Amino acid sequence: MRTKKRTEFSRLREQAGLTLEETGALLEISSRTAYRYEDGTSRVPKLALKTLKVAAERRIQECDAGKADFRFIDLFAGIGGLRLGFESIGGHCVFTSEWDPHSQQTYSLNFPDNHRINGDVREFSKNPDLIPEHDVLLAGFPCQPFSLAGVSKKNSLGRPHGFLCDTQGTLFFDTAQIIAHHRPAAFVLENVKNLESHDKGRTFATIMNVLQNELGYHVQHRVISSEPWVPQKRERVFIVGFREPSKFDFRALKLPAAKSGPKLGTILQPHDEVDPKYTLTPRLWEYLQGYKAKHQAKGNGFGFSLFGPDDVARTLSARYYKDGSEVLIDQPGKRPRRLTPLECARLMGFDRGDRRFRIEVSDTQAYRQFGNAVVVPVVEFVAEAMKADIETALAASGEHPVFSGSSFAVTRPVSPLAAVHG
Repeated sequence: MRTKKRTEFSRLREQAGLTLEETGALLEISSRTAYRYEDGTSRVPKLALKTLKVAAERRIQECDAGKADFRFIDLFAGIGGLRLGFESIGGHCVFTSEWDPHSQQTYSLNFPDNHRINGDVREFSKNPDLIPEHDVLLAGFPCQPFSLAGVSKKNSLGRPHGFLCDTQGTLFFDTAQIIAHHRPAAFVLENVKNLESHDKGRTFATIMNVLQNELGYHVQHRVISSEPWVPQKRERVFIVGFREPSKFDFRALKLPAAKSGPKLGTILQPHDEVDPKYTLTPRLWEYLQGYKAKHQAKGNGFGFSLFGPDDVARTLSARYYKDGSEVLIDQPGKRPRRLTPLECARLMGFDRGDRRFRIEVSDTQAYRQFGNAVVVPVVEFVAEAMKADIETALAASGEHPVFSGSSFAVTRPVSPLAAVHG
């Protein structure tokens, strides 16, 4: 299925942070006309585009880049969970890469930027000079299985090997290429907990070997559950690397107590605000009950999970749009329901406190996006723990980013390793 190309109207609208309804009000046009402009079926008057451009530029100016303490790039960005965490400690995003057009739409709507959202990261790992200089690299890279077959054979033949061979064809390889070329002061990589045990631990060992021995970074990792911050048991592995030795100690970091974390009632909408469409149909509910009963008879735990306001949910997955079975909300006297997209945004920490998160994609896409995302308060916790060490690393190396309009000037020492790998 081919994705329709985004129009200039939709790009400017997203940069301005406006929904279609808000755009219609700004331009004094009907919702129907706004939809036609959005999908390219009607020609957009120049004045309308000019008005949107002014609104977009105003929003960008509101993002006070002059107060940023360091620059970071956001790879495999999704809808910006890692970005939110590092903006919270004074970082400024100078490059974004996300291949999915629906995620791009949500990202654009929620972040005022002076740079476009780039697509496939592989186009940039081939030519890393296209990526601006940065101090911190963030990447929630997908875990693609890669084979280590042939390494022992290459050893016996005396042939060189390393990440250019062992991880070739994977998206971790592209991340490593960019780190090798730019040599940022620090990086944060995020992945599923099972990355540690994939292929009996060999995949993770190779990743750590690349980061520590080939790229020369001081690397630590830790699996963190989201339960202290949000009512969801979601474990992810975070890999933190510093170019120079630092005092950062991931293992010594004290996490809040999980038992004192919030419960589902803190993120659920009032019953009268939830559209009846989120309640399971009789047919789907009958199927899910039958499926669970069949597997219980076989002695395993497959099947739906039902939760109330005093509970903590299972991990929200990208397949949630299919039937919602992993997190169903109990409705006494009625069939259970799915979470709404707004509740998913709250469950993942995107919509939290004074922070509002805009969702304009379909429910299916919203469920996919939140199911693939990171839990924002967990990233904020990791970022806050790293803040002092990032500042120390930049001060020690003489890398003091200076804003000049929408771009940076920086004096960065050149690493011999960067020349080798670049």
